Amino acid sequence: MQYKDYYKILGVDKNATQDEIKTAYRKLAKKYHPDLNQGDPKAQEKFKDINEANEVLGDEAKRKKYDAFGSGYNFSNGQDFDPSQFGFDNSGKGFKYTYTTGNGGNFDGFSDFFNMFFGGNDSNIEDLFRGNTGRRRTSFYEEPRQNYETELGISLEEAYNGVEKRISLYIGNELKTISVKIPKGILPNKKIKIRGEKVGVRGDIYIKINILNNSEYEIKGLDIITKIKLLPWEAAFGTKLVVSTISGKIKVKIPAGVQSGQKIRIPSKGYKDMKNNTGDLYIEILIVNPNVLSKEEEKLYKELKNICGYNPRT
Repeated sequence: MQYKDYYKILGVDKNATQDEIKTAYRKLAKKYHPDLNQGDPKAQEKFKDINEANEVLGDEAKRKKYDAFGSGYNFSNGQDFDPSQFGFDNSGKGFKYTYTTGNGGNFDGFSDFFNMFFGGNDSNIEDLFRGNTGRRRTSFYEEPRQNYETELGISLEEAYNGVEKRISLYIGNELKTISVKIPKGILPNKKIKIRGEKVGVRGDIYIKINILNNSEYEIKGLDIITKIKLLPWEAAFGTKLVVSTISGKIKVKIPAGVQSGQKIRIPSKGYKDMKNNTGDLYIEILIVNPNVLSKEEEKLYKELKNICGYNPRT
């Protein structure tokens, strides 16, 4: 018997909502409608598959049964398999569906695959899923996949350039160590999905990425803020400095008269995300005094104090 991948037939993700399934079905049903494809057997067969897929995925109970079977095996659409190996006898006379076209033609019935699940043997199938059938006990049904979540903190430089990390977490009572490839340009709070089967876990592992600010850089959106300390005379007369950024060193001209707390914007030198969108770099000015003054410096400071008429508090 051939396995039917109803999600692939409708072109939707396995986590698709009922509204998404309904929209996909209507679009395809219109495209392959028999009245619009008269004399085209391939289109008519496609139309039957679309209706069958919608009959299953559009019904929560049928979809749950179908997913329970498919989650245990990596079947592909059209792949042959032996139903008897999974506890099905495939003898039930099943659901009958007939669509009558405008010219009197019709499509009669769904596939054997559909009938195997929903062809009048529902009580047997329910027992089969619970493992209580008097026939040969099956092992294909397993508990639903679970999701596991954890968090990982990385530096801004690691996020900007990409990095591979190894993390350890407990799943149940077992310690699992996972290698995580973090793409360059990942943004704060984004999650990376790891298929649990790669590490012997039934379910998916979601890793939330936290980008840690440090004393040198801070990220806000795609903009990066860094701080530079200036001596009073550098701020008064202006200066030229070499400033380190996460993408390399750049030369920056500091204008005369700059104030402490003022920010200088450097376009397109901020953070670059996974879509190559780039923010700006903001250099925040901090004016500081020398910790220790020489006698000559102290003398000049006193002279400046006596001759300066500026009062910042008025």
